[in-house]
Amino acid sequence: MKVVILAGGYGTRISEESHLKPKPMIEIGDKPILWHIMKEYSHYGFNEFIVCCGYRQHIIKEWFADYYLYNCDVTFDFTANNSMTVHNSVTEPWKVTLVDTGLDTMTGGRIKRIQKYIGNETFMLTYGDGVSDINISELLRFHQQHGKMVTLTAINVKQRFGVLEIGENCEIRSFREKSISDGSRINAGYMVCQPEIIRYIDGDDTIFEKEPLERAAKAGQLMAFKYDGYWQCMDTKREKDKLDELWNTGNAPWKTWD
Repeated sequence: MKVVILAGGYGTRISEESHLKPKPMIEIGDKPILWHIMKEYSHYGFNEFIVCCGYRQHIIKEWFADYYLYNCDVTFDFTANNSMTVHNSVTEPWKVTLVDTGLDTMTGGRIKRIQKYIGNETFMLTYGDGVSDINISELLRFHQQHGKMVTLTAINVKQRFGVLEIGENCEIRSFREKSISDGSRINAGYMVCQPEIIRYIDGDDTIFEKEPLERAAKAGQLMAFKYDGYWQCMDTKREKDKLDELWNTGNAPWKTWD
């Protein structure tokens, strides 16, 4: 099953670093947060990725092009035929498709642009700026059991995002703005989607979290995987520093891999 990662936005809230690189390429420890997200999925056996690029997309492509060299010892021999020898190579079991989905394309438009790479298959979908210790296998099992069009991970945090109205059977009825001291759950990404959801996307200007998911909710086709474990987005420098500290001290909750 393919994993689609939205990685094309400007990252204006963390402009201290995003003026130089896309937000998914901002490092936690010595690796981009995008790498951390991919390691989460890979831990559960999901190793085929489609990354929706946009802002400074060449930086993402260059990083993956050089990833092989970053993670092995190399001897460059200039004395003979300019040869290169790779020693003790360590690489990930990944297949990564990097797609330029446009500079100003909205989230829905980015998904529609990579439709040909998804095909007519169920796919995972998440954002390139948040990490979690969610059990991906349990998320997928929940999605397969209810048989609806979309499952999103719903968490309860003190944040500024829009919240979800969730029914007794975990169906999402509507979205609304979050109020002060509101205890309702928010959309944390980590979604599982049937390909039919792409029919709800009109074009580049479509925000996936608006009309497509709202239409799915009204049709009774949007479900919530309630999760109370660790999740953290990286919207600000303060949040980036918090994630850095957890990683550098060996206390990163999202590191479920060996």
